[in-house]
Amino acid sequence: MELLTIALPKGRILEESLDLLREAGIDCDNINEDSRKLIFVSDKSNIKFILAKPFDIPTYVEYGVADLGIVGKDILLEEPRDVYELLDLKLGYCRIVVAGPKGKKEYPAHLRVATKFPRITEKYFIEKGRQVEVIKLNGSVELAPIIGLADKIVDIVSTGTTLKENNLVELEQIAEITARLIGNKVSFRLKASRIDELIKGINNIIERGEKDA
Repeated sequence: MELLTIALPKGRILEESLDLLREAGIDCDNINEDSRKLIFVSDKSNIKFILAKPFDIPTYVEYGVADLGIVGKDILLEEPRDVYELLDLKLGYCRIVVAGPKGKKEYPAHLRVATKFPRITEKYFIEKGRQVEVIKLNGSVELAPIIGLADKIVDIVSTGTTLKENNLVELEQIAEITARLIGNKVSFRLKASRIDELIKGINNIIERGEKDA
């Protein structure tokens, strides 16, 4: 059996990803996010798992150090890479939205928007015919309108609790986001039977879940 290398995202969708892999019969019980280790090997499934920051996973897959990866659609939209998008895993659901201070729904002529997603933000507002100055932030985007750095924000929203706690409201939805299985183009050809078997196993679990929903 050929060795497969799969890059998994640290953070919020790791546990859901592992649950899905287990249901598909893939042994990943030795993976521990709290460990300092970043590489875990399953001898039973003959799979090497790499734990990585989500934004790095498409790079690992594109350059072939990982055959497959699990990553949010938001990252694929923000930083397109030359990889195959193989499967919508239907997990890690959230949305990318435009949000702003409560009571300030209008858009000023010179619009400043703070975000972790400058490419998505600029593309969205250009398509809307609005001029925009995009301010790239790496964290606590909700702070930007409060301190006067930006008029609006573009951010990932799951429950909306963080927006409410900071007196912000959702104004527009840009995209719905779920986790995707991506593949290296060369690996997809050279390890076709192994990858196809894995995809079918995962897809069966997804379809079963949709029927039960």
